[in-house]
Amino acid sequence: MSENLFKLYVTEFSTILVLKLQQRQSKLRGRVMEGFHVGKQASPIQYIGAIQMRAPAGRFAPIQRQDVDFTRRWVFPVDKEAFQLIDTFDKLKILQDPTSQYSDVAAAAVAREWDDRLIGAAFAAAQIGADAGGLSTENFSTTNFQIASTFGSSSASGLTVAKMIEAKRLFRKFQVDVDAETMCWVTNSQGESDLLNQVQVVSTEFSDRPVLQDGKVTRFLGFDIVYSERLTSTSNVRQNIAFVKSGLYLGVWKDTENSIDRRVDLSGLPYQVATLMSSGATRLEPGRLLQVLCADTSAAADVTP
Repeated sequence: MSENLFKLYVTEFSTILVLKLQQRQSKLRGRVMEGFHVGKQASPIQYIGAIQMRAPAGRFAPIQRQDVDFTRRWVFPVDKEAFQLIDTFDKLKILQDPTSQYSDVAAAAVAREWDDRLIGAAFAAAQIGADAGGLSTENFSTTNFQIASTFGSSSASGLTVAKMIEAKRLFRKFQVDVDAETMCWVTNSQGESDLLNQVQVVSTEFSDRPVLQDGKVTRFLGFDIVYSERLTSTSNVRQNIAFVKSGLYLGVWKDTENSIDRRVDLSGLPYQVATLMSSGATRLEPGRLLQVLCADTSAAADVTP
């Protein structure tokens, strides 16, 4: 046996290329109203108001006409793109082709953009008006549609059963048909922890069937529970969103478009992975979406991307 065999030692590298921890799927798309549009803006939905029945004005009296009111809501596109280049000569010097992973990274970015667009629109100013030339701003009313962080307690509290009951009560008060529409609650990891630490949620004594499914709370009090680490937080208070499907709208001008081409205008003829999308979102009729403030000191949960 030669004592110089160590000179032939080799170093082996893996051919496995895995995406780093990040949100890869949209949490909210499919849970809101959605439509496809063209043009610089679109009115996705129009509302007709209510009238009240009246007693007859009297025999042969003039007819008392009632004029119902209408509201038109608008959504505007936001264009987004991502370009990634893969050098031809670099590909010759690595063990695996990373092109598919580049596409996966772009798809994950698109998924997060859908959610950011919807979360951002939930409590943002909405645009209403009869036509594009006469729009006015409708601000989110925290007086009518917000549940305080201190609800049911003397100080700021996390996600509690009491807050969920209050949200359901408010929906019924505002005439939302919760028996026909699916209610959705968006919270984060701290909200999940809050729920798991409440006996009303985890104990079968308070429900005719178990709430926990494989250790997860996915539905409670009629709400589908969705977990997202992209919710807004201010001063250790997280803005949870409670809504029905008709309370949020996603307008799509261009769904995800991926293109892989050679860049003949660049040295080395690199491959380009191009990803394009265009979308807009808006809050719909007031009362169909609520802001629920929950104490949360886990600022590190704001994962970016």
